[in-house]
Amino acid sequence: MEAKRGRWFGAIVAVLALILIVSPAAAGEKQPSDDKVAVVNGSVITQQDLDSEKANVQQQHLRRGEQLSDSQIKKEALDNLIGMELLYQESRKKGIKVDERIIRRMTVQKFVDEQFVQKVTVSDEEIKAFYDSHPEYFKQPEKVQASHILIKVDPKADESQKAAARKKIENVRQKVQKGEDFAALAKEFSQCPSSAKGGDLGYFTRGQMAKPFEEAAFALKPGEVSSIVETEFGYHLIKVIDKKPETTTAYESVKDTLGQYLKQDKIQKEIILYIDKLKEKAKVETFLTEGSQ
Repeated sequence: MEAKRGRWFGAIVAVLALILIVSPAAAGEKQPSDDKVAVVNGSVITQQDLDSEKANVQQQHLRRGEQLSDSQIKKEALDNLIGMELLYQESRKKGIKVDERIIRRMTVQKFVDEQFVQKVTVSDEEIKAFYDSHPEYFKQPEKVQASHILIKVDPKADESQKAAARKKIENVRQKVQKGEDFAALAKEFSQCPSSAKGGDLGYFTRGQMAKPFEEAAFALKPGEVSSIVETEFGYHLIKVIDKKPETTTAYESVKDTLGQYLKQDKIQKEIILYIDKLKEKAKVETFLTEGSQ
């Protein structure tokens, strides 16, 4: 298993969500309909628009491992659609024009590029200050590469079944102690899918394995084999292949990516503030009720 990346990296995927919206509402001029959920300065947002955007919002949160209630997803989706419509209307006022074949989303993106992306900058001093003030984001935890041999035991197994499994792993351990090749024994006896790779589990950090397995693995030195370790999966023999201590990712190796993240973060915040100001001047009517879908 690969070690987890620094927590800061995952934040990058969340920024600029407003300018990445693609929905039927963004495909052209809207026409009034009986199932309208909002009207923005006379332009109708329909239930179909909302349903499509709800799916987009839900997917975005699922990719980040977040679960929202239906009402929360609905509110965020409607806010997105209203924000997109306001930006589109503003882009038209500013004279932004695109080929008629290009959807409304491209008009908004061009407006955002001209009004925000091209104007926002992040200095080297800002990047370094963020790096220095958030050291925990750039730490790579201690990790270990290990192989194992597993003899499975069902959690509901009776004592005789446990004893039979224990005897099997003890026999394998004796072979290891006699100097037989661990990888070859894993391929022959291990009941884990990793047996195909000689028992190799790759690198992992603390918190990724069952606690008894983790404690045994991190206590071993490279080349050492554990005594029999019992977990909820059965009985294991663990051999540590390699260990890497905790490290901190060097500033120079993350400077460019971090700079992009900080710029995107600035842009997102400025867009949100801009939309809030547009809402203050706009006539926005919403027609959602607590039970509507």
